[in-house]
Amino acid sequence: MTSTSVIDELKKTQILELLEQGKRVDGRSLDEPRELHVEINAIPKANGSARVRLGETEVICGVKIQPDRPFPDMGDKGIFICTAELLPLSHPTVETGPPGPDVIELARVVDRGIRESHMIDVSQLVIEKNKSVVGVFADNVVVDYDGNLFDACSYAATAALLSSKSPKWNMVDDVPTLVEGEEQPVPISTIPVSVTMGKIGNHIVVDPNGDEWDSMDSRVTITTDSDGNICALQKGGSDGFTLDEIVKCGETSVRVGAKIREKLKEASKAGQ
Repeated sequence: MTSTSVIDELKKTQILELLEQGKRVDGRSLDEPRELHVEINAIPKANGSARVRLGETEVICGVKIQPDRPFPDMGDKGIFICTAELLPLSHPTVETGPPGPDVIELARVVDRGIRESHMIDVSQLVIEKNKSVVGVFADNVVVDYDGNLFDACSYAATAALLSSKSPKWNMVDDVPTLVEGEEQPVPISTIPVSVTMGKIGNHIVVDPNGDEWDSMDSRVTITTDSDGNICALQKGGSDGFTLDEIVKCGETSVRVGAKIREKLKEASKAGQ
């Protein structure tokens, strides 16, 4: 056993001892997320952007909107794609190179939560059916990592989309041509909010920080829409959840998500 693993075991033991007392290492209650700060229009040249700080985890998201070819089976709908990247400066363990499985999962979970909530009405992102559509691309960059990238990236992407303005194109000689001086908001139908919960021993905590993330036995990320409907769920880790625990996590995601959603709305209004 290396010295690093010894330190990790000591941290987990301390975290478990505190959880037995209903406490957490940073003083939060078990169902309390870290403080959320949202800055709209963090990248002036992007079609939409946001900088999110969730505790000490920081993410910047930029939105690019451009004409694109429709998918063969979705010629009457636009395109939405979300990506994620960790900068090497975000954490000592992050290295340059192609994304690993964790980063790929991160991008897919964030993408799925937004997509399955139908946040963007992609039926309105059509320039000419079966020929040209509008593509909306949300790119998350992790600047500082201290646990729970799922929620931090989700909040950043959602806030960036809420602030986005789409240029307008018309088809001229079968080519999408920009209409100068015209733009419109991205068609938004709901505001998805993900809530990630970690299971440490027999305890479930909302929004695990870095030390808690390293000590988790399993995790679950649940995304709800503005009506409180669950639209996406992702489970990870080596341990499982009982049915009662999953039901409780669902209820927690609705309750906590509603508060986060109000903060995203306030930040969006302030950035207009």
